[in-house]
Amino acid sequence: MKLPAFMEMYQQLIAAPSISALEESLNMSNQNVIHLLAQWCETLGFIVEVTELEHAKGKYNLIARRGSGDGGLMLAGHTDTVPFDDSRWQFDPFKLSEQDNKLYGLGSIDMKGFFAFVLNAISELDELQQNAPIMILATADEETTMAGAQEIAKHPSLKPARCIIGEPTDMVPVFTHKGHMTTAIRIVGRSGHSSDPERGLNAIEIMHQVIANLLKLREELKNKYSTPHFAIPYPTLNLGHIHGGDNANRICGCCELHIDMRPLPGLSIKELQAMLTAAVAPINTHYPNSVSVIDMHEPIPAFTGSTDSALVKMAERLSGQQAIAVNYCTEAPFLQQLGCETIVMGPGSINQAHQPNEFLAMEKIQPSQDIIKQLIRESCFAYTSCIK
Repeated sequence: MKLPAFMEMYQQLIAAPSISALEESLNMSNQNVIHLLAQWCETLGFIVEVTELEHAKGKYNLIARRGSGDGGLMLAGHTDTVPFDDSRWQFDPFKLSEQDNKLYGLGSIDMKGFFAFVLNAISELDELQQNAPIMILATADEETTMAGAQEIAKHPSLKPARCIIGEPTDMVPVFTHKGHMTTAIRIVGRSGHSSDPERGLNAIEIMHQVIANLLKLREELKNKYSTPHFAIPYPTLNLGHIHGGDNANRICGCCELHIDMRPLPGLSIKELQAMLTAAVAPINTHYPNSVSVIDMHEPIPAFTGSTDSALVKMAERLSGQQAIAVNYCTEAPFLQQLGCETIVMGPGSINQAHQPNEFLAMEKIQPSQDIIKQLIRESCFAYTSCIK
């Protein structure tokens, strides 16, 4: 079997739906994407290991290796995409469409396309000159729980020296990023008829007090913690979704608020959770057992890297761009647990991620391909000419 051309790989990846969602009706398996990658990796002489996630049936991770021993370079990405709103797309999300020098499709930059770049680059390097292992990692469920990366972090024999996660950064190396917590604050009151308020306990009114305390916590985080590398240098707390009650003439018996928190490196998840619990504790004391704080998924810690690492220095030199810090989060803190120098760096703009009509600008293809090829060559090959 011959490896398909770059654009053909791109088309096939986009045409294989692999949506991750917490809502079960939208959630899909990524098996078809994994199957494509397994075939293509085997064509290039990789040994492929595919495993089903322990706690997410129908979701799969792939590890492909070429070369023996520890060390070398791992090129990592996730195979899932976010859901989409069909009414806001002008193109078929599952068909790679070219228009105005752009390639449109769900996952075109976030981040199925990265695998086409990687495989094409490896195919243009002489395998006989390879002197360190190359690994390709494809994970499941990054867009929801990051369960795929969390399982990989416990892998007993995966020990790359370096890891590049190909999220869309416009090929600018990212050496650190914030973490992510999504938390539900649930108030359980006591319903009753609105004509007799004293016989009930209004959950919306209690939530009003909770929100006031959360806004105080937000200011405390902003004033107490700061890291100048970030465009937004403090931890953030966003009130994202609220729902409570069912009718105007009933005392609201239950109200739920969903919040998003983004911790800085150095601020641990446990510390942030403790601060959140402390913020609602006085209300729970006044109204016993009325307030619950619930993680909606496993919190994602911040990724802490160093601008002095050899991988960062190489990526800066090859890209001509200084390494940066970003406010969004990736699988980096989990893959870093394998003991490897880690950066986030890939084709496409983060501004297109999770957007209708997601696209890759075609003028970026060749420059991105050249940098990816050079990163692989300098990490795993013994010669200076990078083309067969």
